[in-house]
Amino acid sequence: MTLAVLAVTVAAVYAVSGQSQAMKAAWIEDSLSFLPPIAFLVALRVSRIPPSARFPYGRHRAVGIGHLVAGVSLLVMGVFLVVDSGTGLITGERPPLGVVEIGGHVVWSGWLMVVVMALSVIGPFILGRMKLAPAEALHDKVLYADAAMNRADWKTGLATIVGVFGIGLGLWWADAVAALVVSVSIISDGWSNLRGAIEGLADARPTRFDGTDPHPLVYEIDALLAEVDWAVDRGARVRDEGHVFHVEAFLVPAEGREVTVERLSEVRRGLAALSWKIEDVVVTVVPEVLDAHRPC
Repeated sequence: MTLAVLAVTVAAVYAVSGQSQAMKAAWIEDSLSFLPPIAFLVALRVSRIPPSARFPYGRHRAVGIGHLVAGVSLLVMGVFLVVDSGTGLITGERPPLGVVEIGGHVVWSGWLMVVVMALSVIGPFILGRMKLAPAEALHDKVLYADAAMNRADWKTGLATIVGVFGIGLGLWWADAVAALVVSVSIISDGWSNLRGAIEGLADARPTRFDGTDPHPLVYEIDALLAEVDWAVDRGARVRDEGHVFHVEAFLVPAEGREVTVERLSEVRRGLAALSWKIEDVVVTVVPEVLDAHRPC
């Protein structure tokens, strides 16, 4: 559904873009909107491949790699558009907007651009809101990035419309300024996605799907470990693998309490039962727990 809407939008914007820098920036941003859904679909397929001797942890990192690819692409293209639009503003480039004949009537091409941009933001905005719930349920940052880009498309549409009207009013610089606004939006999306992807691949503490607060499962894991009656201290190291988490739990046994395989297995089963997101669990005993392994 998303790819179909984007395909129609990109084709329509390209058809009426003309020489407008703002329309060109909007077309490029719409084209870049293909990256997150494609990355999501590819990562989803790859992450389902079972573990092997070569990949003993499975392919869950494919989600993080897809997130990284989308972030880098957005950031690079945003910088390119800033340079391109800034050059046009400095050199005083004046984009011409002519007229077209439709049904025997002469129409300013700017009106076509305005209509297309106004219509092009409706579909992505609705789709963006629809994707938020599954993004949270799946703990999928690529899908959330896709939803955020879709919901922000109205800003691109508004900036482009203002730029086109500016040309019509004789404000030649309005088009370049509008293109810069769109470019800054792309850079912002790219930077936030790139930063989140790097933190995830660098094994930062798992956060919510939107990259804000620590993930609630971190505290749920700590609470469950606190209930282990034969341990006097506990800690955990949680690794975000994409859709799922890998957990290493550390317990300091009380003096004189016997540690058996069955007791460790019981803790492991309890942790695994907390959520489907907990894919792999290792429970071990240690003489002391590092501060880095305690929840924030």
